[in-house]
Amino acid sequence: MSNMAMKIVIAGGSGQVGTLLGRAFQTDGHEVVVLSRRPGSAPWRTVGWDAESLGDWTAELEGADVVINLAGYTVNSRYSAKVRKMIIDSRVNSTRVIGAAISQAKRPPRLWLQASTATIYAHTYGEPHDEKNGVIGGEEEDVPETWGFSIEVAKAWENAAAEADVPDTR
Repeated sequence: MSNMAMKIVIAGGSGQVGTLLGRAFQTDGHEVVVLSRRPGSAPWRTVGWDAESLGDWTAELEGADVVINLAGYTVNSRYSAKVRKMIIDSRVNSTRVIGAAISQAKRPPRLWLQASTATIYAHTYGEPHDEKNGVIGGEEEDVPETWGFSIEVAKAWENAAAEADVPDTR
């Protein structure tokens, strides 16, 4: 680790992954801010947001080094039509509003990380998939319908990030 502390904003960081990341970053001496729909007690600052609209939370992005988006309704659910809509909307809407906040920031974050999903890749036993050489799934023989939905979510999520006009943020 470098000696320079960073400000790291974790959107949707009140879950398991966000808590692990927050703890690791804070242990390494970084400032951690979690954006949460239900801000609660934590070893770092938590700031309320609705993950859909611009608000006071956008001030946290000013001068931040990194924004990590983990926001989204849990996939550990029964995939009813209502839940499927919540899964997609929560990911797409949070991504769009983070993009909008970054694009209007006077001192935008240097880096924006989207925690999408590996579920976009085909289920294979061959070479590992990555962003450069991965095979998008959904066309495999006997692919379960729920996998197709997961791929649809991943594509929508990644498209929302790609739409953001954030030229000064990698």
